[in-house]
Amino acid sequence: MKIEKIGNDLWEIPREGRMNVPVRIVASEELLEMMRRDMTLQQAMNVSMLPGIVGASFVMPDGHQGYGFPIGGVAAFNTESGVISPGGVGYDINCGVRLLKTDMHHDEMGKKKMELLSALFKNIPSGLGSKGKVKLGRGEMDEVLELGARWAVENDYGRVEDLNFIEEGGNMPSDSALISDHAKKRGSSQLGSLGSGNHFIELQKVSKIADEKAAKAFGLFEGQLVIMVHTGSRGCGHQVCSDYLRTMEKAIKKYNMQLPDRELACAPIGSVEGKEYFKAMCGAANFAWANRQMITHWTRESFDKVFPGTDLKLLYDVAHNIAKREEHGGNEYVVHRKGATRALWKGRPEVTAAYRSVGQPVIIPGSMGTASYVLCGCPSASGFFGSTAHGAGRVLSRSKAIKNFSGEEIMEDLKKRGINILADKMKTVAEEAPGAYKDIDSVVEVSDSVGIATKVARMVPLGVVKG
Repeated sequence: MKIEKIGNDLWEIPREGRMNVPVRIVASEELLEMMRRDMTLQQAMNVSMLPGIVGASFVMPDGHQGYGFPIGGVAAFNTESGVISPGGVGYDINCGVRLLKTDMHHDEMGKKKMELLSALFKNIPSGLGSKGKVKLGRGEMDEVLELGARWAVENDYGRVEDLNFIEEGGNMPSDSALISDHAKKRGSSQLGSLGSGNHFIELQKVSKIADEKAAKAFGLFEGQLVIMVHTGSRGCGHQVCSDYLRTMEKAIKKYNMQLPDRELACAPIGSVEGKEYFKAMCGAANFAWANRQMITHWTRESFDKVFPGTDLKLLYDVAHNIAKREEHGGNEYVVHRKGATRALWKGRPEVTAAYRSVGQPVIIPGSMGTASYVLCGCPSASGFFGSTAHGAGRVLSRSKAIKNFSGEEIMEDLKKRGINILADKMKTVAEEAPGAYKDIDSVVEVSDSVGIATKVARMVPLGVVKG
């Protein structure tokens, strides 16, 4: 394939053959070389062949091979002629991250860090197949799927003001009737649980402020103790994706679509199948927002137990795997972000009023033992449908990571660096070894240099709770 450099840290695969738009890649030369080693770029080219795609098929700097769409992929589709694809959202619908801020300096934890980590580990269910502490009846599960974070708040898991600091207010219009009983059953026992894999709760300190104005608006200061929560829609979202992939495979034949890869199974946005998937996906997204809201509630309880009177405020909550109807340049599109973060700029009505004068907070977690970042959306992101990276991006599969790293050795190494880990299984620690990921600093530097989201604050870990 032909790759042309078209700007600083910006590359293009020109349109050719069945491609409807070019592929645009946001990456340094080093990150681009990593993408060449797997199917990332070919998958992005395949996405460019889908009906109704506009602008370009984008790859963010953390891009790597995924299911159908590359992870780190962004694609916007015309609502009249375009398609919607479960592969453009992924199995963990609305896997996302939220950041809670304290008014404490991290030094105030003193010798109570392990006590706090233990309280979090005990209070918030984690691990593969972990069950939540709340058992939902059928009617309650439907309410969660339709109300999202608002259901959690109305049931005393959080504060009304939290909803102002969640993307979409923690709720997208859905229809629980379009979600299978199996998906509901899988989710009903898991609400309020962390899960496993790359999901975590992390105690962090703000190590550096890059943008004083935005940091002040976001309520961040150097040395501050903050808490990052990363999880998604658990078994519910996974089942919704599985169910609708089967639906979309039938739709391919029904609408006589010729696709370069069956993993890109899709349906026209305006079709019955397209509309039903979108509403079901919104329901799974709502589940994820309710899930993170309940985890936030129990995080606050854990803090109050160890540090009575501590006030944990929600800075923001962003989705990393989602498709949304958005207006860009006066037109409405369905924007797929798979392993990518919305990054809207100041003045956009979607940005909560408290931050509208600076732009939307963009929260990007790093790998365990490395840095994480808060960035800010800026107008340059308009050429990328208001999108940026979502994390470091893997360079080793989980199976390869297990072969290359020992969970016990990683824990010991991080402990020497002042980072404590509590985990359900050592296998998960090995899977999520820092060496299995790209350099988060390089990923964020590229995002900042291109201007799709600019650096506000860098955080480093103090302690991690893993599934």
